[in-house]
Amino acid sequence: MAMKQPFAWDHYSDQPAIIKDKALKRAMRRSALPSLIKTFAIALLTLPIALLLIPFTGRRSVRGEHFFGIGVNLDKEPNTTPYLINELGSQRLLIRIPLWEMERLNEYVAFIHTFKGKEITVALLQDREHITSPTLCRDHFTQIFEALDDVCHTYVIGSTINRAKWGFFSVNEYLDFYALAYELKQSRFPHLKLIGSNVIDFEFHFTAHTLFNLARIRFDALGSLLYVDRRGAPENTQMGFNLLGKINLLNALISFSPKTANELVITEANWPIKNTAPYAPTSEHECVSEADYADFMVRYHLLAFASQKVDSLYWHQLIAPGYGLIDNREGIRKRSAFDAYATMLSHLSDANFLRYRHRGEEYLLICSTPRGELHITWTPTTSPIYTYKASL
Repeated sequence: MAMKQPFAWDHYSDQPAIIKDKALKRAMRRSALPSLIKTFAIALLTLPIALLLIPFTGRRSVRGEHFFGIGVNLDKEPNTTPYLINELGSQRLLIRIPLWEMERLNEYVAFIHTFKGKEITVALLQDREHITSPTLCRDHFTQIFEALDDVCHTYVIGSTINRAKWGFFSVNEYLDFYALAYELKQSRFPHLKLIGSNVIDFEFHFTAHTLFNLARIRFDALGSLLYVDRRGAPENTQMGFNLLGKINLLNALISFSPKTANELVITEANWPIKNTAPYAPTSEHECVSEADYADFMVRYHLLAFASQKVDSLYWHQLIAPGYGLIDNREGIRKRSAFDAYATMLSHLSDANFLRYRHRGEEYLLICSTPRGELHITWTPTTSPIYTYKASL
């Protein structure tokens, strides 16, 4: 089973292909105009309030053991992946199930069961058919929730809702889609944790609409695909906001929304890698070297952990020629990012935040660990350095 035309899946970059039918896009955007007007009106009201609230929204207590996660896919070396995950040291995984591949549900269930002792989150990817067919969508949600009831209780409902190629043409459509899963949670699966709304990039006007509306839904955590790759290093700014600034603004929106618990999950982030076309998910202009990829990845995690406002972060992903820790085009080749991620986990998977400081170009993150007080230092042009001070 595949996406129905004019939608199609690009197996190189692991995302939908760009819609070539411009007439369809124009027609759908016209039909979505009332929702789009609502999106911008809500954003005009709520984003200024969120900006004012940033200084008053404090940190939470996010521990390393709950923070680090990574994405794995059934179509990327499924037999080898469990061994690689154990070598990496990751305990939390995100696995995507495309709703248009329901005939493979048993394969996905078997794949998930191979990760013994891991904490599994499943992301349910939509297509246009499931968005426009509530009965079909509800049935498939039910089948998945039942099939994975013994191994997974946390689901990301929908992905990349602000990109037409992913099937949604308005926030209202996403809210109706999410409501199907939420109704099942209310009526049959009260133990489930549902994560929404999964807006990609720094387009928080769409997020605001999902957090302030009259829909009868609630998110157990807010999900965000908080990519900053188009700006280069994670310390770089966009409209005055670096990564920490974006996290602070998103957390402030969460703080006064009636639609979500006070939990933020970054469900996807990565950088595309040079000279990997057609596997890179963006143009060559945004791609970085493997060395920069490894550094940016670690620094992204350090900044997000230092915020103490991101409850968990899933790197996208373990194996992908264009953007993963491993390139599998010619066997299994671990990039330098694989070792960098494993090193980061070895230091921080049992760490607790103590302090964070940024002066000029120097960054310092201090954590407590069973091995002593951990100091991590870096600059925008140097790799992070881990040092310990013995506990007294």
